[in-house]
Amino acid sequence: MLTVKLPSDMEARLEAVAAKVGRTKDDVVLAAIVEEIQDLEDSLIVLERLQDGKAEFYTMEEVRERLGLTS
Repeated sequence: MLTVKLPSDMEARLEAVAAKVGRTKDDVVLAAIVEEIQDLEDSLIVLERLQDGKAEFYTMEEVRERLGLTS
C-alpha cells in the first residue's frame, strides 16, 4: 500500500478531473502512475541502447524511404 500526501491545490485538481471523467481519484492516480512508469521504462531502454552502442540512427530521408513516403 502506498500513501501520498498531495498539496491542497493538486488534490482539488485531481478531484475536478476525476469528476469530469467519471472516475475515482484512485483510478486517475493509478492510470497516471502506470503511464509514468511505462515512460520511465521506455527512457531506460533508450539509454541502455545508446550506451551499449547497438542503437541504429537514420536520417529523415532514410525513414521516408523505408516507409515508402518518398515522392
